[in-house]
Amino acid sequence: MDAEKKVAQWDGVTRRTSLKPEYAKKRDQLADAARDGDWATVFRILDDSWNTEWINSARLEGRSGYAPLHQAAWHGVPAEVVERLLGYGAWRSLRATDGTRPVDIAEQRGHHQLTALLRPEFPHPLPDDVRTGLQQHLHRLIRHRAGLEGGSDLATDQGMRLPEVEVLTELANPVCWFPVPGMYGGFKIELRGRELIVDSWIRVVGGSERTDRVTPDGVHLQEGKQL
Repeated sequence: MDAEKKVAQWDGVTRRTSLKPEYAKKRDQLADAARDGDWATVFRILDDSWNTEWINSARLEGRSGYAPLHQAAWHGVPAEVVERLLGYGAWRSLRATDGTRPVDIAEQRGHHQLTALLRPEFPHPLPDDVRTGLQQHLHRLIRHRAGLEGGSDLATDQGMRLPEVEVLTELANPVCWFPVPGMYGGFKIELRGRELIVDSWIRVVGGSERTDRVTPDGVHLQEGKQL
């Protein structure tokens, strides 16, 4: 698919119980291979059209939050390995648990031959305060829409990692899909200028769909209806 039209997927799953056992096992294999620098296995798993969505996924229940590109930076791999990961859709701006990006890891470990290749480019840049405000209100909206009657929300219950607005600013087409297990739906998030347009679908508890406009100042309902 043309990069200008491709819709990225934000994989927020962190818990093994959120996936079917066969998918969790495959995710473990991918994480193990990237950690061990076994790129032939990494590419074999990612070559499956379904598993390509895991290019930016970290280890289930892991601590580092390293996706394959972070591991490549840690190992100081040949440039062609990085280029292939980028070809699968790896995000240069994706941050690990400690906030480091792949380029930061490469610099820390002295793999300076990779820094130019790993340095993020932002076709849709935002000032830090705008990005922070958008992300704060986006996460608030997600938790509200994924709410359970009389309790917490599905995203929090499953310990999901919520989408980072910084990644959207890196994408040629600044749109991502964020599915939430148990919601039978999710969120389509699009960056438009300094705002986010968020379409969400929920097919439990009667079901609903709506569109919200997220600004650095808050969330504004555009339209909504019951399914």
